[in-house]
Amino acid sequence: MDLIVEHAEVWAGTIDDQPGALAGALAVLNRAGADLQCVISRRSPDQPGKGVVFVTPLLGDGETAAAAQIGFNVSQTLHSVRIIGPNQRGIVAELTEKLAEAGINLRGFSASVIGARFIAYAAVDSHADARKAIEILGWD
Repeated sequence: MDLIVEHAEVWAGTIDDQPGALAGALAVLNRAGADLQCVISRRSPDQPGKGVVFVTPLLGDGETAAAAQIGFNVSQTLHSVRIIGPNQRGIVAELTEKLAEAGINLRGFSASVIGARFIAYAAVDSHADARKAIEILGWD
C-alpha cells in the first residue's frame, strides 16, 4: 500500500474553557503563517475551567515563536505518527493490527477520510515506539 508514514511533532497548550479561547489561540498561529493539519481540543478533566489543545505541524521560527507566546510547547511526552494514504474499507483495522502485533500500545488514535484519502494519527508511549511504528507501517 502506498502510505506516507512520518513522525508528527505535536505542540500542546492550555486554554481557558470559555467561548473564543480556542479561536484566539488558533488566530495567533494563523497570523504567524501556520498551516495546521490537525487540531484536537478538549476540556481538561483534571483542571476545571481549562482546556487543552494539540496542534501539528508548526514550522519555522515565526510559527514556533507565536506558539510559545501563547503558552504552547512541543510535547516531550506525546509521540505521534502521521499516516496518510488511499482510503479503503478496513484500513484502520489493518493499521492498528500491525501495531498491536509489534507490541506497540496506543495512547491515542484518530483517523478521518477526506475524499479518496485518509489521514490518521497514532500516539504512542515513546520515541522508540514511534520509530518502530514508522518502520512497520511504511510497508508496500
